[in-house]
Amino acid sequence: MELAQLEALCERLYNSQDSVERAHAENTLKCFSMNTEYISQCQYILDHALTPYALMLASSSLLKQVTEHSLAMKLRLDIWTYLINYLATRGPELQPFVAASLIQLLCRVTKFGWFDDDRFRDLVKESMNFLSQATPGHYAIGLKILSQLISEMNQANAGMPATNHRRVACSFRDQYLFQIFQISLTSLGQLKNDVVNQLQELALALSLKCLSFDFVGTSVDESSDEFGTVQIPSPWKPVLEDSSTLQIFFDYYAITKPPLSKEALECLVRLASVRRSLFTNDAARSKFLAHLMTGTKVILQTGQGLADHDNYHEFCRLLGRFRVNYQLSELVNVEGYSDWIRLVAEFTLKSLQSWQWASNSVYYLLGLWSRLVSSVPYLKGDAPSLLDEFVPKITESFITSRFNSVQAGLPDDLSENPLDNAELLQDQLDCFPYLCRFQYESSSLFIINIMEPVLQIYTERARLHVPDNSDLIVIEDKLAWIVHIIAAILKIKQCTGCSVESQEVLDAELSARVLQLINVTDSGIHSQRYGEISKQRLDRAILTFFQHFRKSYVGDQAIHSSKLYSRLSELLGLHDHLLLLNVIIGKIVTNLKCYTESEEVIDHALSLFLELASGYMTGKLLLKLDTVKFIVANHTKEHFPFLEAKRCTRSRTTFYYTIGWLIFMEDSPVKFKSSMDPLQQVFLSLESTPDAVFRTDAVRYALVGLMRDLRGIAMATNSRRTYGFLFDWLYPAHMPLLLKGISHWTDTPEVTTPLLKFMAEFVLNKAQRLTFDSSSPNGILLFREVSKLIVAYGSRVLSLPSAADIYTYKYKGIWICLTILSRALSGNYVNFGVFELYGDRALSDALDAALKMTLSIPMSDILAYRKLTRAYFAFLEVLFNSHITFVLNLDTNTFMHMVGSLESGLKGLDTSISSQCASAVDNLAAFYFNNITMGEAPNLPASVNLARHIGECPNLFPEILKTLFEIILFEDCGNQWSLSRPMLSLILINEQIFSDLKAQILSSQPMDQHQRLSSCFDKLMADVTLSIDSKNRDKFTQNLTIFRHEFRAK
Repeated sequence: MELAQLEALCERLYNSQDSVERAHAENTLKCFSMNTEYISQCQYILDHALTPYALMLASSSLLKQVTEHSLAMKLRLDIWTYLINYLATRGPELQPFVAASLIQLLCRVTKFGWFDDDRFRDLVKESMNFLSQATPGHYAIGLKILSQLISEMNQANAGMPATNHRRVACSFRDQYLFQIFQISLTSLGQLKNDVVNQLQELALALSLKCLSFDFVGTSVDESSDEFGTVQIPSPWKPVLEDSSTLQIFFDYYAITKPPLSKEALECLVRLASVRRSLFTNDAARSKFLAHLMTGTKVILQTGQGLADHDNYHEFCRLLGRFRVNYQLSELVNVEGYSDWIRLVAEFTLKSLQSWQWASNSVYYLLGLWSRLVSSVPYLKGDAPSLLDEFVPKITESFITSRFNSVQAGLPDDLSENPLDNAELLQDQLDCFPYLCRFQYESSSLFIINIMEPVLQIYTERARLHVPDNSDLIVIEDKLAWIVHIIAAILKIKQCTGCSVESQEVLDAELSARVLQLINVTDSGIHSQRYGEISKQRLDRAILTFFQHFRKSYVGDQAIHSSKLYSRLSELLGLHDHLLLLNVIIGKIVTNLKCYTESEEVIDHALSLFLELASGYMTGKLLLKLDTVKFIVANHTKEHFPFLEAKRCTRSRTTFYYTIGWLIFMEDSPVKFKSSMDPLQQVFLSLESTPDAVFRTDAVRYALVGLMRDLRGIAMATNSRRTYGFLFDWLYPAHMPLLLKGISHWTDTPEVTTPLLKFMAEFVLNKAQRLTFDSSSPNGILLFREVSKLIVAYGSRVLSLPSAADIYTYKYKGIWICLTILSRALSGNYVNFGVFELYGDRALSDALDAALKMTLSIPMSDILAYRKLTRAYFAFLEVLFNSHITFVLNLDTNTFMHMVGSLESGLKGLDTSISSQCASAVDNLAAFYFNNITMGEAPNLPASVNLARHIGECPNLFPEILKTLFEIILFEDCGNQWSLSRPMLSLILINEQIFSDLKAQILSSQPMDQHQRLSSCFDKLMADVTLSIDSKNRDKFTQNLTIFRHEFRAK
């Protein structure tokens, strides 16, 4: 290919808008990155090409070659030297993206060769040569190389095992990182008065990279704002204790404009987080803290740069770091503390007033204040903290700001409104309750004073019929905020250092206001507003309040809360927790009856109901309430319209799960049957529907609802006895309806999914609930029903035409079927030998149907859909574990397909799936070892079949063993124990396979390593005998751990 042609292709590859043209160019040029023989051509391109895109191709191809292929060391050193010279001569004139790519290549070569030759480590010295040259272009390249080198060392690579990466990173950290940090500080000092903004930017970025290094290998999530203490190594101590280090970043913040000033603040955030133990003594640490406080005080006084949003956010983070790394006792002893805390308080108040602008940043400030007030009880000495003066103002300002935000109107995007976004709400209310409880008497009085007028207007409006109710939206949102705030205060219950009794009385005062509000929310005009979003927000806030109140004051906790109930008794006549529980249940029932459209309120009410029902103490208390008795007896759509609402069909399962909890708590078959009466009526109605009209909408809704309800009841059966109630009620009377439903509605996932999911729950043997008497045939009868269902669905779903959304229409039903079968096969309640013994085809028909369904899905699709992947491999594990004869009796192509898919699963990233595949392979290899390797001539039909399969595909076992060795040696697997099991079985099947593989692995490694690696292989089989008993397996697993460690050590 001519150079001009290549340049044109590269231009198309990087610039073309036409995807076909781009794909063609990529296909033509991929040989440069795939084939090591093209490395010299890449060098030729770098030397002679004129367009930046051709240079980019050469650079990116070399990067791929270096990362993915084990290149000879001489070649890597040549590339390294060539790149240094190339950047020195041509670097400054290159396009930035080409220079960046070449620098990344240089740093990758350096990292991969770090322990192979000391010359690779000279990169820091070479960078110094760039910095010492007079031109800004070379200076910039020097800084970029150092910056990229840190990134490269900090980031794990696909071509390098994690243990090697960590060794290289630690060596680099100990030998060069401090030196680079000093270089960055020197550069910042030299460039302070420099006009070339880009160099300042590079030097600041380099400092930030040094301070953000993963010093202890914790792999911090870089997408998160939060990090713990920065574990700076001890040799850095003199530089950090030198005041000019902190000062240079404060100076840069003052002299630069955004985004540079933000980077200076980021460096300060890191420095403020340095571990406490780094400093020589407390005096040095106090001096460092005083410097930080002085620097931040200047910024607070002048407000410089804070008009920029990014700077503002970063500055709030900097103030927030004071709470993480310093104690209140240290802060108050610093000279100038009183001015500093006053300025921080003013800044916080100002931030709360301009909430729309600062909402994402205030979180850090509130966090600082909450940490300060939490430390007050531990404060010793006479130095005043001044928190008593400022915290009440901040508390009041926060509440006022929430009211003002409602008054100002809501954001157009509802997800931006904390009342509609649980995560945002939690962020804002996480730290705030600690501030309230600090001066609880004044805070609660402020909350009551601000709430009572709003509550009064809301109560009066219930009786007024005004044509325009738009003002109610603002009132309801204000009340929602107040209720959320009170709920958040109750969540943390008590604060240390205050008397419990006085706090309980104040909790009662606030709770009483919310309980008064509840008396109004569903009366008068308000009872017609369930469709309004603001009313829904208020009801969700009330449910949140109940959740937190329950945890603190209902059930087991109530005995210790006498002061709260005596005050509630005075205010509202609620003198114990049973009466309060009645109020909670009353509100839940009202919500379930009145809301049909709001999924969120229904789900929230049901989750609270479930919490109450499943609590040991609260569950028993609920059964005493008439309201609960009514629900258990009348759970029909007439009483609870949401059961009919299409949007809330998923909520039915939770509703019936809760009802199930309550029914089974009494452990009475009579109570169970009477409670099931509403469902019995639905069954009878559907069973009497003739086939001709079974495909109507009415039948569909009834059937879907029934299946969801039954699944909820089945989920609640947690013992053999309660499961027996449900089983005897369903079998045999109602089972035919399930078969009829699946047969008539196969093409409608809306029906088949809930039906199959109910069956998957019904056959799951959790808590050993499916344990029948030794004389009972129920396990076998249940499996027959499973078999009929799977055969009916499988035979029909395969003949359906392909739909656009194939997952919903086919794959979802298939994976649930596989789950049903896996659970039934591994539930340990059926003796499967009985089926063959009596000529019953239930088992073989079910397995055949499942196999046909799995074979109808391309392997790429099985691996593409996560739930399908899990169900498929769980099914294969059960099949190879308990029904291997079925697998071995298949034709060779099908058998090979299944075993091949196990190999794909082993290579996957999900350790639970690769463990399942390893178990399946182990069962297959153990069968071969026991019946063919160690057995006489194979005489069992299954053994004969396996010998035939392996005879036709002799590479099957060697390929799997090779895959397992590659995973163990070259990847970071978290399930080494599971993978070691099949490895031993495969090695023992045929020693020759192992010998050939050993030679193959050694040939792929450098010659000078052969002797060491060969002895590693010898140690692997030390003291391992020709047996697969557990003792021998454990010995092999121990050897494998040592083998892996020694093999990977360089």
